[in-house]
Amino acid sequence: MLFNSFEFLIYLPIVFLLYWFVFKQLKAQNLFILIASYVFYGWWDWRFLLLIALTSFFSFFSGLLIERFEGKRIKQKYISASNIILNLLILGIFKYYNFFSHSLATMLNSFGIKVDWVTLDILLPVGISFYTFQALSYSIDVYQKKIATCRDIVAFFAYISFFPQLVAGPIERATNLLPQILNPRRFDYSKAVDGSRQILWGFFKKVVVADNCAVVVNSIWADYTNQSGFMLLLGAIFFTFQIYGDFSGYSDIAIGTAKLFGINLMRNFNFPYFSRDIAEFWRRWHISLTTWFRDYIYIPLGGSRYGKIKTFRNTIIIFLVSGLWHGANWTFILWGCYHALLFLPLMFMGKNRKNISVVAKGHLLPSLKEFGQILLTFFLVVIGWIIFRSENIIQAWEYIVRMFSISIFDIHSFNTIDKKLIFYILILVIVEWVQRNKQHALQLPNYGIFKYRIFRMTLYYVLILFIFIFAGEQETFIYFQF
Repeated sequence: MLFNSFEFLIYLPIVFLLYWFVFKQLKAQNLFILIASYVFYGWWDWRFLLLIALTSFFSFFSGLLIERFEGKRIKQKYISASNIILNLLILGIFKYYNFFSHSLATMLNSFGIKVDWVTLDILLPVGISFYTFQALSYSIDVYQKKIATCRDIVAFFAYISFFPQLVAGPIERATNLLPQILNPRRFDYSKAVDGSRQILWGFFKKVVVADNCAVVVNSIWADYTNQSGFMLLLGAIFFTFQIYGDFSGYSDIAIGTAKLFGINLMRNFNFPYFSRDIAEFWRRWHISLTTWFRDYIYIPLGGSRYGKIKTFRNTIIIFLVSGLWHGANWTFILWGCYHALLFLPLMFMGKNRKNISVVAKGHLLPSLKEFGQILLTFFLVVIGWIIFRSENIIQAWEYIVRMFSISIFDIHSFNTIDKKLIFYILILVIVEWVQRNKQHALQLPNYGIFKYRIFRMTLYYVLILFIFIFAGEQETFIYFQF
């Protein structure tokens, strides 16, 4: 079920009302959330439910076995490792089998070795990478004694399948989400109001900014060989805002929806396009994934504790895995390598944690130096998104080469662009810049005109009207494919 669908507009109020007014006991609420989540996920294809149930069962059962063999660390290690391998095997078959099969066959054919690999006609389950990593975090955390074994199978299945963040994150940790599901919840009016605001802003980013950008981006990419360099640059910039509006918009809707049910999800985006270097960008983009890789791969590999060479190695591994996580295509791996190359010089010079605080803190505008750093970082990110968006490496290369041709100065083609799109992006940038020290863009202050309810409500209704009038064509969320 899509957040930006008529079905969801009916589904959410019904689930909300039943959750708080009918299923008032904890066990009943958890069972209801589990059923509602499976309905939400099975809306695409009921067969997906078999896979998520299998993943949930393996992880739940591994936790029980780890508890049973308390004090026997070798056996516990094997149990945890077996669950990790099993879940990664499922992920690998459904997401990567054909990719590696074709790649190996192509390589062998280049050496004159003809092979006919068996490929599978596999339907990629929506969000499989997200809920697989969520399941793995539980097994690892139980083994590392960061969380107690969960004995409530309904609560555990609800943890894996919690519908707001099921298909595109945030990727929750068992240490954060599972205790909230296991403990009684009370309706919090202020939290629900704040969640509703965040949902509203998420819808603006998705249906107004991202979906309208998608129309232009798809048109330019479909005919990129006949476009001027300037149009290709615009196409890349619009895709940069499309993927941000799409993915962070989903995260805002997911986090806001969870608040309606008394659940706090982790923050997934922290205004990444205001970053002053690539290291800061990665601390602010898809936070749940980057911190997952940090905690479960980077630190176990040694992190930065054993000298620069191993630190560089571990960093490169993280970026390569991040690229591969996004999909079975060499463009994603190249995208990961590209960002590693941008990140490593900062690490070498010890500047990868230079920009930690909010940019231009306490000031309305950034300094000229900060503004230049933001523009440079944004430009580097734009180039990376070209690689990410391309169907193959050849297309990425051709797109970038054509973009940097002399026709990049042919600004006359700008007249073919719908100027309302620029207006939508400006609203996004200005509002998020003003609110850059908040958890989300509609977290309004309790002073000035917004301390009066009439002004707050006016803003909400204007934004709702804006969404309905200027919504683009319905587009599936980009990160559903991952």
